[in-house]
Amino acid sequence: MAIARTRPVEIVSVDSALVYRGMDIGTAKPSATERAEVPHHLIDIRDPAERYSAAAFVEDAQRAIADIRARGKLPLLVGGTMLYFKALIDGLDAMPSADAALRAKLAAEAADVGWPAMHAKLAEVDPITAARLAPADSQRIQRALEVWHASGLPLSHFHAVKVDNENSMTDDHTKIATGILFSLETEDRAWLHTRIAQRFDTMLADGFMDEVNTLRARGDLTPDLPSMRCVGYRQAWQALDGDWPMAELRERGIAATRQLAKRQMTWLRSMPKRRIVACDAPGAVAEIVRQVGRIAGRA
Repeated sequence: MAIARTRPVEIVSVDSALVYRGMDIGTAKPSATERAEVPHHLIDIRDPAERYSAAAFVEDAQRAIADIRARGKLPLLVGGTMLYFKALIDGLDAMPSADAALRAKLAAEAADVGWPAMHAKLAEVDPITAARLAPADSQRIQRALEVWHASGLPLSHFHAVKVDNENSMTDDHTKIATGILFSLETEDRAWLHTRIAQRFDTMLADGFMDEVNTLRARGDLTPDLPSMRCVGYRQAWQALDGDWPMAELRERGIAATRQLAKRQMTWLRSMPKRRIVACDAPGAVAEIVRQVGRIAGRA
């Protein structure tokens, strides 16, 4: 938002949770005032009952970027779903698309034998992928088995083999390769942990549980949907299901958010061309604005 007040930009959300309507508090979705001040894209574009993929994101993001450039504005990609950034930067693996019928068949089988047993089946056909997945990671186990049944090839094969395709960041149409990647990284882990706890407390105070209860009351959402697996929502759903005492929700939610932040940092450290700005340092926002201004001045 600070950059937008100094440069003609439009914001493209790179966030797998912000795409869902009705999930506002738990995702810290930009307010109506903020979205009126600066155009935001790829927010509220899916119902929580729908699935959204990295492939869909790349297609939507490229379209948004092209439209923003056509208006003479600068696309500012902001978010924390690092898989989406990777898909946009490196391109997508040529793996089979989702198959609803096959997925339903696998889900029915898992209901009979359990996901640990499905994990064991995956280990027989794709030991590389199985080794990196927990036996209870139903969503990823299901997808890996779906790819195997649809193509006859393990998921690890598609992760190992990249193809040249129009989704690459070097595509001349989008010219994303000319962009600059700023990485907001903390120098003090305790500062980050304090912020995470404060954020979760604010969510609860703002009515997060009412939001989750409203989503549950629809009757068509399940805890296995990607929307309800988002950090915070997943822990709240499990608490409401009685998987653990409601009194444990805060600590479990904070712990899950810490784990998410750790995974995000691991992704970022794998991106050597990033420009690091210490987000816990005084004047971090001003420093970002200054650097953007200097880059824009050279353009």
